[in-house]
Amino acid sequence: MPESLDELTGSLVGVVTLPLRLSWSGPADRRAFDLAIDHDRRMLYEAVLTEGTVDDVRSYVNATELLRLWSVLWLSPHVRRAWEPLIAAATAA
Repeated sequence: MPESLDELTGSLVGVVTLPLRLSWSGPADRRAFDLAIDHDRRMLYEAVLTEGTVDDVRSYVNATELLRLWSVLWLSPHVRRAWEPLIAAATAA
């Protein structure tokens, strides 16, 4: 886990192709995510938050966008619980 959402500097534009270790399920062409498409952005965030390292999260996730998408992301309960303190701190400010 990053110490702060300020560390999350992922891009909001372009096409991102995740490494196989982060997007290993499904067809190979589903490793590419167009950040202009809301559904793709959500899927990328769900994969990175679930499967990624701290460095992956810092690289691929944008803090502002994470806060915007938080309520609609499908995350397992343990992943959501792990992130809730950071999300709560950011939304309380």
